[in-house]
Amino acid sequence: MGQPTDYQPKDPQLYKTIVHMDSVVFDAFNTHNLEVLKTVFAANLEFYHDKGGLSDYPATINSFRSVFAATPGLRRELVPGTMEVYAIPGYGAVEIGMHLFIHVENGQTQTGLYKFIHTWQYKDNQWKITRVVSVGH
Repeated sequence: MGQPTDYQPKDPQLYKTIVHMDSVVFDAFNTHNLEVLKTVFAANLEFYHDKGGLSDYPATINSFRSVFAATPGLRRELVPGTMEVYAIPGYGAVEIGMHLFIHVENGQTQTGLYKFIHTWQYKDNQWKITRVVSVGH
């Protein structure tokens, strides 16, 4: 998963749905809207980060709060052509991709390119992220 691929989704409608949900999450992230972020992560969230370790839902929300306060211009951009979506029958979907996190520090634009995996559960007519794996930091 280092470069954009020739990936073609087996379920185009599921792909479109997860692309939409990804945009909901990261539109909220980019506008630092913690209230929306609270609704897209499941209460049983496990967030695995190769530098920060394992976080649960409360720790993840608190981390977002801290990061937003410390880095007001922080934003995320999905790397075009890197998103892959796979159905998990009876559960939901897995989203795999690469994204950039961008902010200005000491007058310089800082950019980090990272890999991610989001596990989405479809339950009670809602999509929520139950697992995050964020690596390459």
